[in-house]
Amino acid sequence: MAWNEPGGGNNRPNDPWGSGGNQGPPDLDEALKKVQDKINAIFGGGSGGRSGGPSKGASSAFFGVVAGAALVIWGVMGFYQIDEQERAVVLRFGEYHSTVTPGLQWNPPLIDEVIKLNVTKVRAQSFREVMLTKDENIVDVNMSIQYVISNPEYFVLKVRDPEVSLQHATQSALRHVVGDNRMDLVLTEGRAAIALEVQQRVQDLLDNYQTGIQVSKVTVDNAQPPSQVQAAFDDVIKAREDEERVKNEAQAYANGIIPEARGQAQRQLEEANAYLEQVVANAQGEANRFSKLLAEYQKAPEVTRERLYLDAISAVYGNASKVMVDVEGGNNMMYLPLDKLTERAATSGGAGGAAMDSRSLRDLTDAVTEQLRRDAANSRTTNRGGR
Repeated sequence: MAWNEPGGGNNRPNDPWGSGGNQGPPDLDEALKKVQDKINAIFGGGSGGRSGGPSKGASSAFFGVVAGAALVIWGVMGFYQIDEQERAVVLRFGEYHSTVTPGLQWNPPLIDEVIKLNVTKVRAQSFREVMLTKDENIVDVNMSIQYVISNPEYFVLKVRDPEVSLQHATQSALRHVVGDNRMDLVLTEGRAAIALEVQQRVQDLLDNYQTGIQVSKVTVDNAQPPSQVQAAFDDVIKAREDEERVKNEAQAYANGIIPEARGQAQRQLEEANAYLEQVVANAQGEANRFSKLLAEYQKAPEVTRERLYLDAISAVYGNASKVMVDVEGGNNMMYLPLDKLTERAATSGGAGGAAMDSRSLRDLTDAVTEQLRRDAANSRTTNRGGR
């Protein structure tokens, strides 16, 4: 027979509720009371579940332990770590409270909101814009901008989306700068200057917006005309490069020829000055020589006259390689090969041949002249005897 069948009486060992002679369904209130008594017994309430005082004390102790554990967990949840490259903005009930520096920090959870920001990381954005230049040409410019967070408070609270504001400010500054320059400057050597001006304008706008962003670098990656006219602009750029190359070559040639011409002019001036000094020195020497010769001539006119004659003859013979000697009153003419005689004397005399120019030549001349005179005298004597 089942434990809950009617007529079982008090001999129902399978009745878990211990209801005795009660043949109805189990009492739920009594079952809950038994569970509560067991819990109270575990937390020190004993078996006094029938009295109201001890049960209320056990319940208060249980809830106190639970509250203490929850408080400890809440406190532990408030600890957090800020890295060296980070800063944290603390909001208390949604309002700015403080900016936290690196280290171990604590803020009450569920009351403070902590927003961590990396203030050393270099962020970058790229832009591509098609715009008009000052000379009404269209250019396609690719530009990149690098920035860091300089003020975490402004970055979190002052502007809803600081990076979108950065994008708008950059586009505005780029259009303004490119619109103030010619196309050839944008495409060639003006990129660096344009990047610096754009950086300055963007930084001014971001400071006015209080975005908390510091622009570190702006770079114009590429600037080119529209693809439809790219070939024509390539030809223009090539022609401009050829022009610059020719100018450089001409400048190099001028830099080479001008110093050379100046050097030649200076050399001619130096030669002229040297010739001037030589002529003046020779003139002064001749004048001094004439003055000294005049004094000697006044002392001994005959000797000085003969010396002058011999010096003149030596000078003439020294420049002549052949001499024809004609003696007055004679019919014969003597040919003197002075070049051969000089070479023979130099070969036989060695180093002494150098004296042929003065003394030896004079002796040779006197001997030849004397021989010619004797030959002429003999010829005249012979002619007289024949008659």
